[in-house]
Amino acid sequence: MPRKLAQSFRYAGHGVKHAMITQRNIRFHTVIALLVVIIGIVLRLSAYELAALTITICFVIVSEMINTSIEEAINLMTTTHKVEAKIAKDVAAGAVLFSAICAIIVGCLIFIPHIINK
Repeated sequence: MPRKLAQSFRYAGHGVKHAMITQRNIRFHTVIALLVVIIGIVLRLSAYELAALTITICFVIVSEMINTSIEEAINLMTTTHKVEAKIAKDVAAGAVLFSAICAIIVGCLIFIPHIINK
């Protein structure tokens, strides 16, 4: 593996590690994701249903990581209260909220029929 590519993977790994260690919400979403996957396996979801859950889970965790990046970049740029900084942080947090709501909807659409039919 070329050195630059290997270094890029190391940097990315450091970013994931930092997010997992420092961000409570990412840890929360990760625990919920593991529970959802375990329940999906127990309920014998199809490969397509598990794929839909996996994509949805990734969407939420990626949203959290982007939110963290935006917040850290803004914190680096300013220590004073600025309306624009607040808007950027609020919109990024809103994106996470929206992705989490979408994940709940997808989960309900997949799990409810399986639970009802049991």
